[in-house]
Amino acid sequence: MNNKSKSISAGKLKSMSSDFSGKRANMIASNAAFKNGLAAAAEDYKAASKMPFTFSIDLDQGKITNQKASGRCWIFSALNTFRYEIIHNYNLDNFELSQNYIFFYDKLEKSNYFLESVIATADEPVDGRLYSFINMAPLGDGGQWDMLANLVNKYGVVPKDAYPDSANAANSRMLCEYISSKLREDAVVLRKAIAKGNSEAKVRQLKEDMMTDVYRMLAISLGEPPKKFDLTLTDKDKKVICEYGITPKKFYEKYVGLDLTDRVSLINAPASNKPMNKMYTVKFLGNVIEGSPVSYLNVDIDIIKQAMIEQLKDGHPVWFGSDVSKFGLRDSGIWDRKGSGIEQFFNVSFDFSKGDRLIYGDSAMNHAMVILGVNLDSKGRPNRWHIENSWGEKAGHNGHYLCSDAWFDEFVYQAVVDKKYLPEDVVALLDQKAIELEPWDPMGSLAD
Repeated sequence: MNNKSKSISAGKLKSMSSDFSGKRANMIASNAAFKNGLAAAAEDYKAASKMPFTFSIDLDQGKITNQKASGRCWIFSALNTFRYEIIHNYNLDNFELSQNYIFFYDKLEKSNYFLESVIATADEPVDGRLYSFINMAPLGDGGQWDMLANLVNKYGVVPKDAYPDSANAANSRMLCEYISSKLREDAVVLRKAIAKGNSEAKVRQLKEDMMTDVYRMLAISLGEPPKKFDLTLTDKDKKVICEYGITPKKFYEKYVGLDLTDRVSLINAPASNKPMNKMYTVKFLGNVIEGSPVSYLNVDIDIIKQAMIEQLKDGHPVWFGSDVSKFGLRDSGIWDRKGSGIEQFFNVSFDFSKGDRLIYGDSAMNHAMVILGVNLDSKGRPNRWHIENSWGEKAGHNGHYLCSDAWFDEFVYQAVVDKKYLPEDVVALLDQKAIELEPWDPMGSLAD
């Protein structure tokens, strides 16, 4: 076949242009999109109007939080589930935990994890796929539930007023760039030292010195985290609770009190290369070296939904991860395929299966949020879900969002629930040895 038959010919170009301009609907759509943008121009207001912000099961939460120009959604969403317990257990109007505190220790632990990965892969070619992947983003903001749990178990949590956001947490790009550059330079030093046959003790000392540099850079940028702090809580009845010199771990144990070992990370990845009802983990994905590895149980979406509903009925919000880039009306605060109207607008259909979207790189979990409620129809089936986001109160519906149940089926990939809300046969699956996925597998994606 010659190149001419492969190219876009002048005749074909003319035909496509004629087909486009000859249809009135195309010209109207083009004018609307050019002036207003795709989302606003394509929105199906009738479909969107069928998605009211009312829910048969709904939890009352504090004020909307704002991750600003950072990839800390996984931290914000987890801490929002924790603060719910504090707000309701202590009769508070509002309360916020320090995202900066977890952020500091995540950066510190990720730096150590990266340098340990460099040492472990010292014999890998620098331009090979494995090392190239490890080297690509030494210190990104994103994370996973198990990474959060490891940090909380090791370092505890603190109130936001004990360690508020710094400018470099709220806008983290420059901090990440500088420390990532330093870590890549450190990787060169470590790989050369190992290649020259330096002793393990020498290599370890080099790494310890490197970590001292990282700590200094973090402390300058984010402030040094408190080891102890004083706490004052005033409830709705003006009752005051005071604690003096409490540690972050003691504060978590006493005021949050959730046993994170009871939390189970469920995924729905109906892909041909990931059998259902199996445990999975991802190579070289983590932060705390000595912590629990990131692991998931792949189950049917209905199992995930039922467990979430039971947890909501019991008065506890749910951390979950989804692909928020698909079919969203951000100004309206709605994720719904019909409501977005984009398929009708373009006169195309997106017929990917959920599994094929994963396999072919079209979709993955990229943002973590909190489910606060669900609306059940007359037969007890969910039709829309209430979402607490961390994009500030000016986004969406006063900071809140919802998704249709149909959108949930397609674009929710992960949820973390207490295992007591799972059937016994599902809990039994947690004892399996996890199947290791390659570092670049889509289930290794990080929420940011």
